[in-house]
Amino acid sequence: MTDLHVEVVRVFTDPDGRFGNPLGIVDGALVPEPDRQAVAAALGYSETVYVDDAATGTLRIYSATGEMPFAGHPTVGAAAYLHTHGHPVGTLHVPAGPIQVTRTGDLFSVRANTTWGSTWDWHELPTPEDVLTATPFSYTAGHTYLWSWQDKPAAIIRARAFAPAMNVEEDEATGSAVTQLTAHLRRALHVIQGAGSHLQTTWHPPTHATVGGRVTPAEPRTLKL
Repeated sequence: MTDLHVEVVRVFTDPDGRFGNPLGIVDGALVPEPDRQAVAAALGYSETVYVDDAATGTLRIYSATGEMPFAGHPTVGAAAYLHTHGHPVGTLHVPAGPIQVTRTGDLFSVRANTTWGSTWDWHELPTPEDVLTATPFSYTAGHTYLWSWQDKPAAIIRARAFAPAMNVEEDEATGSAVTQLTAHLRRALHVIQGAGSHLQTTWHPPTHATVGGRVTPAEPRTLKL
């Protein structure tokens, strides 16, 4: 049995460094491809990133149920992690294609095709309170995204996401989903999701959007293999 070191960051924290979606980050050289999904499942995060080449930003992304060609919070988190560890890459390379990375102050953003990512069932609710009082037990299959305008003139949205299809009861912050919502609404958004994570988007018609936010280090983990 060997010990696998796993770095952890929280992606899309609020301005005070709270909340955020945990992301496991693993040196790809330490885990062969046939074992990566099992390791991701054992870690229990919505996604885990394997860094196959830090210098070029080459990544693979796994959920508990399989590999993902693209996902938002793993790419934003990996971009920030690589920057703070001496690899400030301008482009990430994932199976879906190259992803441009930008940094503005403490915000890291990625630019992606809004057709990438999981297919969501969208439900606009009348009020933010309706979003907050929803129960995950009502959503037992697929991917469901609940949202409501918190401040429509300011483009602030309150949202929650449930993804039992990926063995994720509730996803704290879902970058690819908000790029799709940005394309649907055709405007830049400030999305507050889950317990209080903050995601910022911009719309680049006809097919692209950026999603970004703050990334905060968390306690690393050791996994027995």
